Amino acid sequence: FRENRILNGTELCVGDRDDSNLYISMKLKAAAEIGINANHVRLPKTATEDEVLRRIIEVNENPEVHGLIVQLPLDSINPMDTEKVTNAVAPEKDVDGLTSINAGKLSRGDLGDCFIPCTPNGCMKLISQTGELAGKNAVVIGRSKIVGAPMHDLLLWSHATVTTCHSKTTDLAAQVGRADILVVGAGKAEMVKGEWLKEGAVVIDCGINHIPDDSKANGMRVVGDVHYPSAKEKAGFITPVPGGVGPMTVAMLMENTVQSAKRFLKTYQPGKWNISYAKLKPQKPQPSDTAIAHSFTPKTIGRLAREVGLFSEEVEQYGTTRAKVRLEALNRLKTQPDGKYLVVTGITPTPLGEGTTTTTLGLAQALGAHLHVNSFACVRQPSQGSNFGVKGGAVGGGYSQVIPMEEVSLHLTSDTQAVMAASSLVVDTINARVLSELTQSDKVIKKLYHISTNIIWSLYFKILLQMFFTLFTRKICGMCAFCYFQDKTLPIGIFLRFYLINLFQTPSKQLSGSVASEMMAVLALSTSLGDMTRRLARMVVAYSRKGRPITTEDLGISGVLATLMRDAVKPSLMQTMEGTPVFVHTCPLSDIAQGNSSILADQIALKLVGPEGFVVTEAEGGAELGMEKFFDIKCRSSGLHPDVVVMVASVHALKMHGGGPAHPIPYVVQYF
Repeated sequence: FRENRILNGTELCVGDRDDSNLYISMKLKAAAEIGINANHVRLPKTATEDEVLRRIIEVNENPEVHGLIVQLPLDSINPMDTEKVTNAVAPEKDVDGLTSINAGKLSRGDLGDCFIPCTPNGCMKLISQTGELAGKNAVVIGRSKIVGAPMHDLLLWSHATVTTCHSKTTDLAAQVGRADILVVGAGKAEMVKGEWLKEGAVVIDCGINHIPDDSKANGMRVVGDVHYPSAKEKAGFITPVPGGVGPMTVAMLMENTVQSAKRFLKTYQPGKWNISYAKLKPQKPQPSDTAIAHSFTPKTIGRLAREVGLFSEEVEQYGTTRAKVRLEALNRLKTQPDGKYLVVTGITPTPLGEGTTTTTLGLAQALGAHLHVNSFACVRQPSQGSNFGVKGGAVGGGYSQVIPMEEVSLHLTSDTQAVMAASSLVVDTINARVLSELTQSDKVIKKLYHISTNIIWSLYFKILLQMFFTLFTRKICGMCAFCYFQDKTLPIGIFLRFYLINLFQTPSKQLSGSVASEMMAVLALSTSLGDMTRRLARMVVAYSRKGRPITTEDLGISGVLATLMRDAVKPSLMQTMEGTPVFVHTCPLSDIAQGNSSILADQIALKLVGPEGFVVTEAEGGAELGMEKFFDIKCRSSGLHPDVVVMVASVHALKMHGGGPAHPIPYVVQYF
């Protein structure tokens, strides 16, 4: 174990039975002696089955707990399905080895991939000290799920010839007389007599029974299922009761808990992922991007999250192919070393882009699926304008795409909608303030705010003319014109609200359109929910009549903005066609913001890949735009520094920008 690693176990019991309390105290004492932090959870006798199941699920999903024991019997006044409760324990935390999954693996002989019930495991440790088991005749009396049945399987997989006896077995004495190894767990006091035994047999007594004894203070004496005074005269080895199998049971419980912690660390510590990749089968001629994307079936997002080392409680699934990753994952991994940091940029792009997203995804796929190192891609969420006919889906191309392409290209996990809602709240708050000042007297409302007229009228008319030029010269529908306009300037909703409504309904000429893009920029630069809240509070959205900047905190809405965007701060997890993990998060444009995906996505990915892994992120808009802002803004805010910069340069772009011949760029129009 790593230094200072704490092992944690939980003991869950229902009711207040004296025998259960005695056994629990023994386990808690043993755990404390070897440094296991054991937590005893006691539920009252009035507890219902649903309450017990809820507590079990809580422990199952707690990554800090390595072992869970449900003390049987369940002493409740309400009906309890013991089998259902037992199987509710996660198999990887079932250190008692009682779930059906662990029992099934034991019966199949998968001893290295299951937890063995503690009493049979302790018995095997004792038997192994007596000599070779292979070829010996072994008799097990009792067929309980806790002792008899698993004991039979363990002896069988140790190559003994095993006979299981029970209450319906005839001539039990004859069966016992042939046994080289006898294990008794019938629950009947001193039923096996010494004269039944084979000379020199190994006798393991698992029974715990109380019989009257006037010499004892409580009037009772503890005995086993074997008559010890007569049996010890013929047995080669025999376990006493008490003091024989009982301590071994507790010891095996501790061993299983330690083994559970080892498996946990092996599975979740940063290192080589146990991840599966899909095999690409390129076709000639190459189909369209849509056809290629639809030909692949992504694995479930829960499976991908487990493969890259995320806990179930750190993942919020949106269906089966996308999920949000909670920031608790970053807190858990904060002490882990980062992986290698790669940024992909390009020369000045053409109107159809330069292929930086495709290169980013292709590079991540090559590192992961083909070079077999941990790799993670981090890209921006595409703006919806680019999806409706101008430059494709902005999620890669060919055999290097994020899938499902429709989900990532449209609403994904509604981060953009959250930013739009927050932007609308700012606009509505300012409009309400302006309306109040227009309709109320000075005695009713104190005139504190005045909206700045900092938008140049010529810019407005230039944008308006561009929109109408697109409408009439390209002869496409109004929806597509607006989508084209949206992709090249501002989201259409913000345009209508800021440039048309406010132009004619407020005393100022219009509102500044920077709020929408600034909120997305804030989201991309935030390092936590608290950091985002503070950045939103400092955002300047207006000026007073005296020229003093007015922030969202002054308007009293900074907390509401953070609430609207509280889920948007979590990166969205998706995958490439080959199954490489991808974070798709935030979409600030490089012309009005920094043009990079979020800092949080990069930070979490760098922790998940480990020191030998690679995170490939993208700087949009060309080296003179997105990459400069990547270094000047994003790196300064995050404290991260890339190890490698990849520059994309296409022949088409070199021709276009060099003045040479270039093929015309077709505009693909889709009608809705």
